[in-house]
Amino acid sequence: MGISRATAHKWIRRWRAEGDAGLHDRSSRPRTTPHRTAAAVEEQVCELRRTRKLGPARIGPILGLPASTVHRILTRHRLNRLAWLDRPTGTVIRRYERDRPGELVHVDVK
Repeated sequence: MGISRATAHKWIRRWRAEGDAGLHDRSSRPRTTPHRTAAAVEEQVCELRRTRKLGPARIGPILGLPASTVHRILTRHRLNRLAWLDRPTGTVIRRYERDRPGELVHVDVK
């Protein structure tokens, strides 16, 4: 069948435990993330980004986090690009958001 013994054993074990339903495709995404950064720390990262406009390399040492973790948090909250923030207020600029696709269609008729 072109598969390893470990994979065949895994499929047989699933079939015995769950029947045909055990052979359907499954997501490889983990069900839980036990070491995810706490929500309070994520809020601090987002607040520093909005108020001081700092990057991950400068936020990390302030909060004791690696820059890669700070970048991941900023990306998750859509704050990873300074160009997406309004400079004076620090709020996220959302351009061209509409309720329905195609709602804002311009037709130039001459």
